[in-house]
Amino acid sequence: MHRRSNATVLPDQGTKGRPIRIAVVGVGSLGQHHARVCADLPGAALAGVFDTDRDRADAVAVQHGCPAFQHLRDLLPEADAVTVAVPTVDHHRLARVLLEAGKDVLVEKPICSTLAEAEDLIRLARERSLILQVGHIERFNPATEVLRANAVRPRFIEVHRLGAFSPRSLDVDVVLDLMIHDLDIVLSLDGSEAVQVDAVGVPVLTPRVDIANARLRFASGLIANLTASRVSAERVRKFRVFSPRTYISVDFAAREAQVHRLADGPDGPEIQSERTAAPDEEPLRRQLAAFVTAVRDRSEPVVSGADGLRALALAHEILARMADHK
Repeated sequence: MHRRSNATVLPDQGTKGRPIRIAVVGVGSLGQHHARVCADLPGAALAGVFDTDRDRADAVAVQHGCPAFQHLRDLLPEADAVTVAVPTVDHHRLARVLLEAGKDVLVEKPICSTLAEAEDLIRLARERSLILQVGHIERFNPATEVLRANAVRPRFIEVHRLGAFSPRSLDVDVVLDLMIHDLDIVLSLDGSEAVQVDAVGVPVLTPRVDIANARLRFASGLIANLTASRVSAERVRKFRVFSPRTYISVDFAAREAQVHRLADGPDGPEIQSERTAAPDEEPLRRQLAAFVTAVRDRSEPVVSGADGLRALALAHEILARMADHK
């Protein structure tokens, strides 16, 4: 599942033939679901959880019958791999400690706060021959597979990712919180670099940007227009792609896709439409299963540190353009 044919094979870490022991660092709104999935994931075993909120860690540990580590250092002998689901500002510090200890790491998106921090983690993982996967979960949405299979030479992309206000992830603005999901997908569909970036954004309920729009032009000729909001009345996760003779509309929330093609019919050109309801598979479960596969097989992860860095770099360029308009 999700394997790259040209994956880089890393040295065996001695985990073949037994479950991969995964510890979860940070069991808040997202990390608690990492623990839930790892506790029931084939080929894996939940080694334990750690959170600076001891009561929260204890509650999750009791729920899944695993230890709640009192200190980060306590989990090191017990885990082969670790998922990091803490606030973005802590990604680099914690992931670095884990990589230095020889642990494979899945760090939630964005990979880090700064490009220098991301580059440091990538370098360290490479030097230690360790897995560094980034939690761009929409790559594992079943509807994304339909998108990637049908979006041949995309020319125009329109994205709306809107959500209601939530107190989570307020340490970053909406570009790093929500838009970065779609930046990663756009970059995975188009191999060229962004040659023109224009963006605007405004704070609404927080001191940071809460609603943003970015218009990107790529060297390939692709134009992408992305809107992200965390202060909207409704939840929207729409990704539309226009390619030669093809239009694809993906609803990430519903995990479904519609593909419309211009075809030669008996009476001339006609539109042929196909609606695909993606399998009822939880994207987080698919993401963690892919992480287990990478750890077990010592293969390059589906979403590598380099992928996370590329999305982060484009996000920072968007933020820079927003600052120009202030």
